[in-house]
Amino acid sequence: MSRLFAWSLVLVAAAGPLHAQRRDPAGFVRTAAGCDAHLSGAAASCDQPRRIPVQETVSGPAWAIIASALLPGVGQAILGNNRALPYLAVEAFAWTSYLGHSLDYRRHRDGYRGLASRVARAPFSSVRPHGSFEYYEHMTHYLEAGRFDVVAGGGLDPEIDSATFNGAVWQLARRTYWSNPLVAPDTLSTEWQRAVAFYRARAYDQLYRWSWTNAPQEYAAFIALIGESNDANRRAMTDLGVVIANHVLSTVDAYITIRVTRDTRRQSFGLEASLPFATFSVGEKQRTR
Repeated sequence: MSRLFAWSLVLVAAAGPLHAQRRDPAGFVRTAAGCDAHLSGAAASCDQPRRIPVQETVSGPAWAIIASALLPGVGQAILGNNRALPYLAVEAFAWTSYLGHSLDYRRHRDGYRGLASRVARAPFSSVRPHGSFEYYEHMTHYLEAGRFDVVAGGGLDPEIDSATFNGAVWQLARRTYWSNPLVAPDTLSTEWQRAVAFYRARAYDQLYRWSWTNAPQEYAAFIALIGESNDANRRAMTDLGVVIANHVLSTVDAYITIRVTRDTRRQSFGLEASLPFATFSVGEKQRTR
């Protein structure tokens, strides 16, 4: 390309204007009068235009798309695109923010788990395994879990106090499966068996029982920790969304850049120039007089 540019400057300085023309399929620039003119006794022959080979440059490897998908900005750097730095900056910022919010989420989660174990669950069991997220969410709506089996021994007697979590579950089971929620059917009936199965699947037994009744300040702190944990988790998920969007955008950007560059290269332009030198002979004496 540097040789072609030098030839162009020579042609512009020595001759007239340059005219744009598409490259031929072989990738050459054709010159209308760019043949070898020899200063000899014979006239210079410029019947055939001279074909100057032009070196094609590769726009960028296709694997730049894969590089962009793995780490945004790398593909743009491979393609020589000045958008590489913004993609890398967004990636670094999003991951840093995600790690920070994830640490906050775990810290608050451990806080409300520990507080519930020390205060609300301690009176009911010496073994207190961690519950699911829904378990702790239920604590924010009910001061007490209630008893799982009201009468020890015999068949299951569910909690009837609807102010407790277990009691609310049993109330929902009766309303769902009994023809009359206020009148208990026979314990051998399908209505009773379905309601009990619903209760067993959702109510908490003695191992997970809790009560915040005598600890209002701790209960308020517990609810605050639950809220802070949820907020941190939402922010972490938002950060992951930014990471995913950055990967997708960088990949699409690299793909479009390669396609556009290839299309532009196929439609690239060459140079056509005419030399203003007339055909003449050297050594021939001028005939005068």
